[in-house]
Formats: sequence, C-alpha cells, structure tokens
Amino acid sequence: MSEHVDVAVIGMGPGGEVAASRLLAAGRRVAVIERELIGGECAYWACIPSKTVLRPPEAAGEVDRVQGADGARLDWTEARDYRDYMARHLDDTRQVRGYAKQGALVLKGEARLLAPGRLDVAGRELTADHVIVATGSDAAVPPIDGLDTVTTWTNRETYTAHDLPARAVIVGGSAVGVETAQFLTRFGVQVTPVQRSERLLRREEPRVGELAQKYLKEAGVDVRTGAGPTRAYREGADGVLDLADGTQARGDVVILATGRTPRTEGLGLEDAGVTLGERGEVLVDDRCRAADGVWALGDVTAVMPFTHVAKYQARIVAEAIVGRPRPAHYGGIPRVVFADPEIAAAGLTQAHADQRDLSTAAAEIDLARTIARPWTYENNPRGHLGLLADKDRRILIGAWAIGPQAGEWIHQASLAIRTHLPIDTLLDQVAQYPTYSEGYLEALETLEV
Repeated sequence: MSEHVDVAVIGMGPGGEVAASRLLAAGRRVAVIERELIGGECAYWACIPSKTVLRPPEAAGEVDRVQGADGARLDWTEARDYRDYMARHLDDTRQVRGYAKQGALVLKGEARLLAPGRLDVAGRELTADHVIVATGSDAAVPPIDGLDTVTTWTNRETYTAHDLPARAVIVGGSAVGVETAQFLTRFGVQVTPVQRSERLLRREEPRVGELAQKYLKEAGVDVRTGAGPTRAYREGADGVLDLADGTQARGDVVILATGRTPRTEGLGLEDAGVTLGERGEVLVDDRCRAADGVWALGDVTAVMPFTHVAKYQARIVAEAIVGRPRPAHYGGIPRVVFADPEIAAAGLTQAHADQRDLSTAAAEIDLARTIARPWTYENNPRGHLGLLADKDRRILIGAWAIGPQAGEWIHQASLAIRTHLPIDTLLDQVAQYPTYSEGYLEALETLEV
C-alpha cells in the first residue's frame, strides 16, 4: 500500500527546507526525503563549515600564543572543534525530530520517480500531488590524466578534515578555490592554486580577479594562472601536477574546486516528464516548474548555483503550490567570496553588458582614499568599489566590491539593481558616517551618465 501526501520534497538542503517549512506552515501534508543529512551539502560540507573556518582571527579569538618562523598562526584545534559544532557533528537527529514534530513524514533513503506523482523511497511507495526536486549538486571531477593516482579532496574532505596537510594544490580559481586557499594559508598550509584561465574569478570583472590574486599573494599563496593541469602522477610522497606552462605543482593533497554537477542521476525524472539539459540539470520555467506536478529548485536547476538562490526558488515554488504563483526574477542577486578581504558582486559585468549592446558607464574608487571607514577598521586599509550603469536608462546594472564585510554592504547595490532605482535617487541617499556604504556616493558621483 502506498501512502499519499500533498507534497514530496526530495532533497533537504536549505532550499528543500525552506519549501517544506512553508508548505507545512500552510497546512499541507508534506513528506521530506533525504538520502544523507537534513540540512544538505551547505550545512555539513560547504557553506557553514567553510565560512566558520574563514572567520577573521579577531572574531574567532583563536590566535595561537606560539610564535613560529611565520609569525602567529591560528589554532587549528580550536577552529576545527568549532567548525564541527557548527556542522552539527554530521548529525541531523534534531532536524529529523523537528520535522516529525511539525507533522512531516520524514523518510531517509534514495528516492526515485516511478511515474508522475508516484515515488519509491528505499522500497517504500509514496504518491504525491506535487513533487519538489531539490537534490543539489556534486563536486565536479575534471578529466585530468592520472588524477586517480594522487590523493584528491573535494569540499567534503577539505571541510571535514581532522588534520590539515602541509602542502595543498588547488585546481580551480573560482570562489571555492579562493576561499579554500585563504582558509588553508591561515592555518600554515603551503597552498598552490592552479587556474586554467588567465585570472581568478573569471566570471567577474577582470579587476576583481586581479585584486583577488594580489591579496592572496600578499597572504603567501603561490597563485598560478594561465596554467591548467595536463597530467597528475605520484612521485614519492608527492602528488604532482604537470601544468600547461611547463611548470609543476606539488602537494600532499590535490583539492578539486572545479565547479558542481547537478545531482539528477538515478532519480527517474524522465519517467515523470521532466526534461534535462546538457549538464544533467532540470529545466524549469520562470516559476520553477519542471513538469506537470513536478518542481525543481537550487543547484539541480543550474540557474544560479547559490544557497540563497535555492532558498529564493523555494519561496517561488511554495507560493505556486498554495495558489499564489509569481515568476522568479534573478536580477541583482549578490555573489560573495568570503576571502580576506571579502569579494562581492551583483548584476552584470561589462562583458555581459557588451553582449546585450548596452551603452554603459563604469567607475571604480579606492575606498581607502575616499572614505574614513577603512582607516578605522584596519591598520592597512584595503577596499575597492566598482559600479556599472546603463547610460540610457540611468540605472545601475552591475557592482562589485572588495573590502571588509563587502558581502554585507553589496546588498545596497543589489537592491538598486534589482529594483531599477534611478541613479538620481541613489545620489540623494544619505549613508551613515563612517561606513563602507559611504563609498557608493563617491563612486556614483564619478559615473559619467
């Protein structure tokens, strides 16, 4: 006998949790299905543990009293223990009990769609009026010859490690690669990131990648760009990567930070009428609908692989299921790299604007030369802000920022881009003194619009 629910949520990462919680609050009978841990990749192996070990030393209170040749190092034992606490010691018992208490049917195991509205979960049959696919993504493994001969880590091994290696080679210069390099360097690991393209963070403005590389090098990171790996092999205790520029990179471990792959294999999605894209992603419409009675959200859609986007899409899906449909809008959503200093962006880059044949004006300012806050925050102030405007419409269409807490104050630009606030309105904004947000007025006044 099968059991019937109003909604079955497959995958209980942050997006699945938001959808399930909202639907439960709306009085729907919900089955929450998770093959691993409720909370998903973000809570246990990615966002939460990575940002925990990336806390600045003054916030963490973890500066080692022992002075070595390289100066004070953070205390890894203290940081690791707090990371494990924040990652719930890989235990979701409280989450399982919490959802059961809310009235959810909690099922642990692999789920497979057998037909529209019919699922198998670890041998148990279930029917549902609506199915939400929120299964997330897996770390992508690049096709490097001999990679299986060296010790490789993904985000999972990196952010659950009990002991850190002495040396690490990081393949990839995306946000994950930059954050991982920053984290490991702080704890005394000799780090060599290798990036195939000529700059880090290649999807952002070139200036952003340039500054990110500058600050990493200042922190002691051996950044290699324009030098993708061509071969991997073991030489004694070393894992060795031959690079395209003829050099080598050596480490105790090779950490893969080369993107994510939507997790759709084995779900039987085609049997429910779902169409998959070239990368295996679930194709959805502007309301995150994948097929009749099937919805998808988060990394599995490959729309914007960010946790905050998954949570936003979850709100879109839940609203549609309870009868209040509205389209998703992805303009101005922030993108943050939690390095030191933080790197944040929102909206379009100049390259994107050029593809759309927009008439633009750009501005960049050095915050330490224009406002007071950087000098009150640190002895060696760092910070830059860049803006991109549509000259015809006189609105912001892009922004980037590098500086302490940039991930917090980028939201001012994000909201302006998302709502098409006129530049004249932004110029009349009054920012608290002294704050990093004051930089927006300085940058806006240099825009030639």
